[in-house]
Amino acid sequence: MLNTKLFTCLFAVSFASLAVAQDRSTAQVKAAFEKAKIPQDLHIKFNPEFLLDVTFPQPGGQSVPVSAGIVLPRSETAGPPQFAIGNDFGLEIGQRFVIAAVDPDAPTPQNTSLAQIRHFVGSDFVFKSGKISVERPLKNLTVPVSPWLQPSPPAGSDPHRYIFLIYRQPKGFDNQTVVTPGGGDAALEHFDVAAFAKETNLGNPIAGTFIIVSPDACESIITI
Repeated sequence: MLNTKLFTCLFAVSFASLAVAQDRSTAQVKAAFEKAKIPQDLHIKFNPEFLLDVTFPQPGGQSVPVSAGIVLPRSETAGPPQFAIGNDFGLEIGQRFVIAAVDPDAPTPQNTSLAQIRHFVGSDFVFKSGKISVERPLKNLTVPVSPWLQPSPPAGSDPHRYIFLIYRQPKGFDNQTVVTPGGGDAALEHFDVAAFAKETNLGNPIAGTFIIVSPDACESIITI
């Protein structure tokens, strides 16, 4: 009989088989979001206008790129992540953006009593360069409102989804008081990204992607 920890890890592996390199078209990203039930769980309308590229820098090597639904070991998600815009047709130079990241599966996908956990909120993201290219790196001009919190699904949990969303930043956003720095860990729980977007006039997300992360214990189990 499989123990609970091993079953969870095998579930993670089977879930990983569903994830492929999908961030090559907005249609594929939208399909990945819908397959993972993200719009209904976050109560958002998701019709991406372009690709949001997310990468995790690594201390001893090449950065790890994200594709929608990719499964990453927790050790590769320390971050903070770096962001860029791909196939940015129709976006204006000078436009600022807000990026948010949430975990809707806390503490477990079967018991979401702590969800959503806020893993990042940053504003004033702008293009690093005005040159038109396949990818435009984004740089935030101000300190994140809510700094990057590394994924940490609890032992015994099924894999968690960690979802990145980008919005056009409206005027006056930096004066918002819905999320303020220094709130402590408790303030990260019970976040509602859809309500936050409504209260701060962000509108609907215009792009996004997501990763799947399992508890650390899964990385050490290699035999039954």
